[in-house]
Amino acid sequence: MASKDEESKPSFFFFFPSSSFCSSLLFGFRCVVFVSLCYLLWLRFLFHTFPLLAPTRSGRSSQLGRSPPATCDPSIARFYIHRLHPRFNADIVQRCLSRYACCGVDCPDVGHSGLGRPLLRLTADADVDPDLTSWYATHPLSAEVIFHARVERHPCRTTDPAAAELFYVPFFAGLHATTSFRPKNRDALAVELAEHLNSLPAFRRRGGRDHFLVVGRTSWDFMRKPACPDFGANQGLLLLPEVANMTVLTVERHPWEGRNQFGIPYPSYFHPRTAEDVADWQAELRRFARTRSFLFAFVGGWQPGSEKAAVRTSLMAQCWKSNRCLPVHCEPILHKCDDPGRILDVMRRADFCLQPPGESFTRRSTFEAILAGCIPVFLSEHSAYSQYQWYLPARPEDWSVLLKPDQWDRVEEVLARIHRNVVAKMRDTVIELIPRISYAHPDSSVGFQDAVNIALIELTKRVRSNQDGL
Repeated sequence: MASKDEESKPSFFFFFPSSSFCSSLLFGFRCVVFVSLCYLLWLRFLFHTFPLLAPTRSGRSSQLGRSPPATCDPSIARFYIHRLHPRFNADIVQRCLSRYACCGVDCPDVGHSGLGRPLLRLTADADVDPDLTSWYATHPLSAEVIFHARVERHPCRTTDPAAAELFYVPFFAGLHATTSFRPKNRDALAVELAEHLNSLPAFRRRGGRDHFLVVGRTSWDFMRKPACPDFGANQGLLLLPEVANMTVLTVERHPWEGRNQFGIPYPSYFHPRTAEDVADWQAELRRFARTRSFLFAFVGGWQPGSEKAAVRTSLMAQCWKSNRCLPVHCEPILHKCDDPGRILDVMRRADFCLQPPGESFTRRSTFEAILAGCIPVFLSEHSAYSQYQWYLPARPEDWSVLLKPDQWDRVEEVLARIHRNVVAKMRDTVIELIPRISYAHPDSSVGFQDAVNIALIELTKRVRSNQDGL
């Protein structure tokens, strides 16, 4: 053992190291290298899996037939995107990505410009590059992020506000509510936005009537009133005087008070890059039609409490008892409804898909059903007909079924009475809706009218219909 005197002597180990010291130093060095490599690999995973709002574009291979760069459709007005401080959009996304990467809770996966995690097993070509897939595990509340990514690259966008007829305000209110759903300071950002808009000459020119906002949550979350002080976020954002004059695009509009609100589809898993991608998927569904072996399906969960919950429970019970129904019980701990492949597989095997109201009137499942070529069955007109008029046929009976209250307890009987030829025609109409309710990939040059283009066309009609006021 070394004496204290020996330990106190200066050690010139850089030049004359002992073997034991070398061993410990080498071990420490290896630990440092290992930890550094792990950190670098984590950073690589984080930034490649969760890119920010403007990810690097990927070129499409020639065999996929990418269309040439698009030109502005004359039915879409030139629009200007207001440049807001990052705290209204990019900072919210980054905060959400950090929480998701760390813990997988609180926030949806809004990586890849809101599309989420790439999926390969849903594509026809298993060898496709992950950067070129059209299928993603997209969260239902990410519409505002996807919409922003799409319009950033849109050919009708102008960087000159004087040349614009439409103005887009890129505030991610839905994502902000998801990350900051707390009573304290939850109103601050909405108030700041209103003050900022009032300072803009382009906004004051028409009082915001040529401006629009996209919200990825239901409108109910932003219409907080004094009678319900603890419900909602952003100080009743949609009730602010500045927003009241704007057009609001939301995944669920208020059926009675949403005068300036218009429904846009919940994002599904399909984000086609070309018209060919859409045609291929539609053709596959038509081929698959002959193998649909179930009359109806229900993807949902048991919900205790309200009258709506009782109806859902009754429908689920009917489905479980019938050998002509294919049920999927959505329970958080089972994660069955977190698997896009499983959901679409179930819906592709049935003619009809039940769509009862959930926590609100609408469900993302409606658009999953359309994507699978499954005819939606509603219990309320506010689940789709009064919501998505820009996107759906004028005659609901051409593509869906609306059950009356006295039919809710005999679903199989009602659906079985619909003639097979009528079912085939309805299904074909549903399949034709797929491009309209899909959000094209932000890197796409499109070549078809997707959910974003449909919204821009309808916004253009509104702003041009009355130049003196909407």
